[in-house]
Amino acid sequence: MERLSDSEIAERLSDSSWRLEDKTTIVREFERASFADAVAFVNAIADLAERADHHPDVLIHDYKQVRLTLSTHSAGGLTERDFALAGAVDALP
Repeated sequence: MERLSDSEIAERLSDSSWRLEDKTTIVREFERASFADAVAFVNAIADLAERADHHPDVLIHDYKQVRLTLSTHSAGGLTERDFALAGAVDALP
């Protein structure tokens, strides 16, 4: 998968809740209703990630906060796969 240019990344991030971090990753924080809801949300993300064969870094913190970090390590930055998975995550309830 080919790495996206800075302008392609900026275009995909416009009108998005995801933010660029370190020029090589996109990050988003989600607040869930409870710890159990955060875990269920992470499990739903895991299902999406497995189907896409593309796996984010996931952190549950402050008991109901979920932080996702996406990057295509083999490309050394962001690719279309990252934004496709981000969009799928955004569509989760």
